[in-house]
Amino acid sequence: MDLPKVRIQVCGRLAVEVDGRRVEAQVPGRQGRLLLTYLVLHRHDSVTRGQLVDALWPTDPPGSADAAVYALLSRLRTALGAELVASRGSVGLTLPSDAWVDLDAARDAIHRGESALALGEWGRAWGAAQVTLFASRRGFLPDEELDWVASVRRELEGLYVRALETYAAAALELGGTELATAERASGELVAAAPFRESGYRLRMRALVRRGNTAEALLAYDQLCGLLRDELGVAPSAATRELHAQVLRGEAG
Repeated sequence: MDLPKVRIQVCGRLAVEVDGRRVEAQVPGRQGRLLLTYLVLHRHDSVTRGQLVDALWPTDPPGSADAAVYALLSRLRTALGAELVASRGSVGLTLPSDAWVDLDAARDAIHRGESALALGEWGRAWGAAQVTLFASRRGFLPDEELDWVASVRRELEGLYVRALETYAAAALELGGTELATAERASGELVAAAPFRESGYRLRMRALVRRGNTAEALLAYDQLCGLLRDELGVAPSAATRELHAQVLRGEAG
């Protein structure tokens, strides 16, 4: 049996497209959206109804939790199609091999971007990093405090930082009009991960390349103050060497 074409966005607002038709409005309420998101994330696993109850009501399940899960699964089958959602026996979501899920695309893209950066393929790294940035900036179920949600949220925050670093580094190497991109992305990286020294080094290099040496020195001073006040340490040797190069007019 041929499965329909499927595209699913779980980062930010849930969006589901089946054979070109948007169906997320038919997903039953908050619990239905949580259930579908959980099934998307665990579509390669064997999932029991007990696990679904724990995923939806980890501390205070209703007395009829199993029946509630069954009802939600039945409504998901109606929304997505019976061929995609199994609600009897083995529970799960069956997606075609070419299904697109934004979180998976973000995971794959950052690996491609970092690999391209290591190979000096700046354009490929720049493009791949943007795929991860688009997804990670949307966040993940911000109003939910479930453990499995928090785990994905932490992963997405890590992807966001890695994508910013890759994006800024690639833009810096591309140069020209992308230097402004490198400055913006490195500034965003410093704000998102203030103890990550690589963000300051990227920002310093971008500022110098754009003729703003004084601001580059201020970025270094900002890092020194943060590390001294919060950790009682100095910047790494790599960061101190870049600072010396800036002072000698050799950085860029």
